Amino acid sequence: MSKRSLKVYLVAGEPSGDLLASRLMRALKKNGAVSCYGVGGESMKKEGVRSLFPISEISVMGFLEVVPRIPNILKRIRQTLDDIEKKKPDIVITVDSWSFSKRIHLGIKKRGLKIPHIHYVAPQVWAWKEKRAAQIKKWVDFLMVLLPFEKKYFEPYQMPCSFVGHPVIEGGADKGDANRFLRKHGFSMRDFILTVLPGSRHTEVSYLLPVFRQVVEELSKENKNLKVVIPTVDTVKKKVLSAIKDWPVQTIVVSGETERYDAFAASALGLAASGTVSLELAMSGTPHLIAYKVNKMSAALARHLLKIKYVNLINILKNKQVIPELLQDDCNFKRIVVELKKLMGKNGAEQKRQAKEALKLLQPETKGLPSQNAAKEVRRIVREYGRINILCVLFVERCVCAWAKRI
Repeated sequence: MSKRSLKVYLVAGEPSGDLLASRLMRALKKNGAVSCYGVGGESMKKEGVRSLFPISEISVMGFLEVVPRIPNILKRIRQTLDDIEKKKPDIVITVDSWSFSKRIHLGIKKRGLKIPHIHYVAPQVWAWKEKRAAQIKKWVDFLMVLLPFEKKYFEPYQMPCSFVGHPVIEGGADKGDANRFLRKHGFSMRDFILTVLPGSRHTEVSYLLPVFRQVVEELSKENKNLKVVIPTVDTVKKKVLSAIKDWPVQTIVVSGETERYDAFAASALGLAASGTVSLELAMSGTPHLIAYKVNKMSAALARHLLKIKYVNLINILKNKQVIPELLQDDCNFKRIVVELKKLMGKNGAEQKRQAKEALKLLQPETKGLPSQNAAKEVRRIVREYGRINILCVLFVERCVCAWAKRI
């Protein structure tokens, strides 16, 4: 592969996967020429990928919320497979978004495409449907996992799997510059800054922002220096900007990693949708809670299927509630305000200590950066697949020669 550019096709279905894929791309480029194609968002675009279509079209959360989008999602699956077949990459890497990704892997198998294909970020078989691990073995050539306990769920099925570490370790969430943020946006040290993160999907923003607005209104009654910052992504930026026009305190919207991490550093508290961003807040040392709401029927299905006590990863790693989780009926402004006020005191300091302990578990023994570990695995798989193909060709040639001599 050293004589020509490594041809990589990446598929990321939501902003967190898009960011992860972009870091993998950068790590791959450090060790040789790489040409990248696929489906992604703003982070992959900065690394040179022109997305086949906007990822907002396939970024849907909830069991029932996805139903009206099924025809378009199926169309995008066919389009992606057609593009893979046309581009003929050396490897296909899907990142997170298992509902979409698994159909890409299945399509590659059905079409008989002789391309190694791997999945980055394991489906959460430990949370529900543990037996899915057996199906994944049939569909995917290799799996790269982010959490230390995930490998054990796939080992019984001889699923080739590697723990590469969680990307939050290298993200820089702990390196935000509070003073830079205050200067840039005209805030002062006296301001009490609340960072609000309503999610990256339209459904999340629709459910959460009205509740978060009520929280801000309630907090502003007691704190006249309250300011709100909303880090967001392109997929929902217009929706967020429209929703905050009548908020009762000064509220600004920021974009990009640097601004997000600077906002964390300057913030007294965080209020976030459930997801990776909670790990980033933990890395930054910002006391926070998570709140989440979906369609009532989707929530009922989730309660029936999920086998875990907590949804937040810090809580799962510690096996106790370090980060308050306010879900569904508990996701109301009164409960959220009560929990946020608790975090202003000793609870916030204790949360920082417990979260720091949990985050250490996300670093593999190799000690390399997660993106570098993942890049090494990708190149190794391409090399091994190439060797297997060469051996197969040599074997066929020998069989043909032997057959020719006999006749």
